[in-house]
Amino acid sequence: MTDRPSSPSRPSSRRILSIWLVRLAIDRWRLAEGLRAGEGGDAVPHALISETAHGPRITAANAAALAEGVQVGTVLADARALCPALAVSPADPVGDRAALEALALWAQRWGPWSALDLPDGLVVDVTGVAHLFGGEAGLIKDAAQSLAARGFAARLAIAPTAGAAWALAHYGQEGAILHPGDNLDALPVAALRLDPATVLVLRRLGLKRIGELSGVARDALARRFRNHKAPAANPLIRLDQLLGRVPEPLLPVLPVDVPLVQRRLMEPIRHRSLLDQVLGDLCADLVRVLEGRALGARRLELALWKVDGEVLQRRLELAAASRDPAHIAALFGRKLDDLDAGFGIELARLRAPWTEPLPLSQRDFEAAAEAHGTSLAACIDRLVIRLGPDAVRRPTPRASHVPERAQKWVSLLGAPSTSVDGLLHRLADAASSREAGQGHRPLKLLDRAEPIAVLYASPDGLPRRFRWRGQVHEIARAEGPERIAPEWWRERSTVRLRDYYRIEDGEGRRYWIYRNGLPDDGRGGIPEWFLQGLYA
Repeated sequence: MTDRPSSPSRPSSRRILSIWLVRLAIDRWRLAEGLRAGEGGDAVPHALISETAHGPRITAANAAALAEGVQVGTVLADARALCPALAVSPADPVGDRAALEALALWAQRWGPWSALDLPDGLVVDVTGVAHLFGGEAGLIKDAAQSLAARGFAARLAIAPTAGAAWALAHYGQEGAILHPGDNLDALPVAALRLDPATVLVLRRLGLKRIGELSGVARDALARRFRNHKAPAANPLIRLDQLLGRVPEPLLPVLPVDVPLVQRRLMEPIRHRSLLDQVLGDLCADLVRVLEGRALGARRLELALWKVDGEVLQRRLELAAASRDPAHIAALFGRKLDDLDAGFGIELARLRAPWTEPLPLSQRDFEAAAEAHGTSLAACIDRLVIRLGPDAVRRPTPRASHVPERAQKWVSLLGAPSTSVDGLLHRLADAASSREAGQGHRPLKLLDRAEPIAVLYASPDGLPRRFRWRGQVHEIARAEGPERIAPEWWRERSTVRLRDYYRIEDGEGRRYWIYRNGLPDDGRGGIPEWFLQGLYA
């Protein structure tokens, strides 16, 4: 057995502030509901739930629910057995993450950089800034008051390393500060940020405190946890991070610099002609900013401040990344027809929160496409402005081999991956594959497969004559079948398989039909025939 020190071997000048948002999820719910902590937010037992394979589970609970015995992680049915009056709302982990990122940027008022400490904490480097707040105790007091003013309950601590600060924030005294020469021997081993399974193993070995690890030889611990590479599963790694013996990489949260331009007008304007001129100038200014970053705008937001303080906002989404100021100004002009300037507009701001890489290129290549009309991207943008974003859609593939489920229609503006050039390439690939004889399915599918009456079928099952929409068609050629089995993971067991045929009638018209089911398959009566597609 060898002893190991429980404090850093040399003093560290680095100082880290750990912020633990004790009730992040429930605080966000309470703020969204307009409730105050300790009053309406905790008067009625309330919990947040998430759906799991075994039913809804509690992910967070307010003080009233915790007082009634509700515990995080329990099934909702068990929690309501303890607290029948428990009210629930769906959890929002994505919103919690977004709120944590916003708080990380806001917390940089106490240090030059900050990082996320998932799932509910922040880390701020406060090295050399404590004197601005009257010392580290004053810094912690200021941070606690600021977080409380924003409606968040928090525990804070300062230490030389992120691991030590986390341990004090979670298991030490409130507002604890670790000075050189102090140790954390009295804290439980869970303060090392270990997963529950590793904590359980250490407790079974009789190691309940951090100081008790010093009585165990390092080689013995290394042999016991040699197969555990993750830091949360290896107490030696976490202990070295706690003491600053090994570096712990932290990813700082950086603000996104959104391209933005604005014009503060010398006199308020009310006339539309002047507003169009200001809008054109804003678009030209923004395009210069985008060109400098090799970006193109996909979403733009225009904000107009009126003299009386009201803010008018208009938003625009483009089918493809663009830096064309005339095109952007023309699209925004259609959104300003119903504008009420009141006593005048004194400030105009244009920003592009959604951008995509758009390298500089020679416009002569586009000039040939626009010489005889409008480019496809500009045409789509104008159609969206006139008809609305839901009226202009594109097909996108889905993970299904059933023809009517193999694609779905989505908005052209809805997904960042939408690209007019990509859409044209996919159409060209489909056309070339058909020309090469590789395309076996028709481009045109009926919205709903229509039943047909097969008047005669050969003994091998190929149809020879059928009636559709009151007209009889003699089949000159037939090819198939292409058998498509039902999707057993999403359909009932009584769904029948399909045999598809490509057929051609005597007049050269080609159809895509299928027989639903097989004779004597035990899943219904006689098979039925349907027509689902037409070949061009």
